[in-house]
Amino acid sequence: MSTPERGRMPLLEHFRELRKRMFRAALGVLVGASVGWIFYDRIVEKLSHPICALRLKATGVSQGCGALYVNGVLGPLNLKISVAIFVGIILSAPMWLFQLWAFVSPALKREERKYSLGFLFLATPFFIAGVWFAYWLLPIAIEQIMGLTPTSLSNLIRFDEYLVFVLKLLLVFGIAFELPVFLLALNLMGVVSGRSMLKPWRYVVFGITVFSAVFVPTGDPFTMLLLAIPMWFFYFGAALIGVLHDNGWKIRKS
Repeated sequence: MSTPERGRMPLLEHFRELRKRMFRAALGVLVGASVGWIFYDRIVEKLSHPICALRLKATGVSQGCGALYVNGVLGPLNLKISVAIFVGIILSAPMWLFQLWAFVSPALKREERKYSLGFLFLATPFFIAGVWFAYWLLPIAIEQIMGLTPTSLSNLIRFDEYLVFVLKLLLVFGIAFELPVFLLALNLMGVVSGRSMLKPWRYVVFGITVFSAVFVPTGDPFTMLLLAIPMWFFYFGAALIGVLHDNGWKIRKS
């Protein structure tokens, strides 16, 4: 892409660049979705395991999973497409994170681009770590919620609704785990100092708490805390590293 001096470009050129990056990110999602389509049965088995494990624990029946069902003639097809796209978004995280960096990087100076590339390499494992942590948390969250069902009633769950619930949980945790990488990238690029990150710590802690309460799909305090606590830790850790980086930079300059 050819850009004018100092990384500036007309507004129309920005839209063209954004369209190109979104198209490439969508291709990455499609490639990942093909993996989800091929391994559909195994993925459904993994995703439904928390519900089926609760049924096995309650009834002792190991065959099938009567709590989950697919509705309608087109339900199985829509479910397979949804699962494939869900897997594509997760697997293509390095691709769409790179496209995000590539869209922003032309406006940065050469030194800032170097730090942005480091952001890319850190963002992917942090996103995967957030998704993994949410998947580890999923059976606990399911058991907490399903435990609210009265003993005199049975709980039948549409799998597509359950899939949306799981998708939100995994994506919220994956995106939330990007917080320290984002803060460190801003600090290394000189946009924000470590001390300025620490200064509004009370508001940030409150904002993280609100974010967890609003975006965690379970709505229970236990799961909200399990998202908020790592984000608090990441925030203070990134701010501390930022302070150390700022002090080291001052020493090198003096």
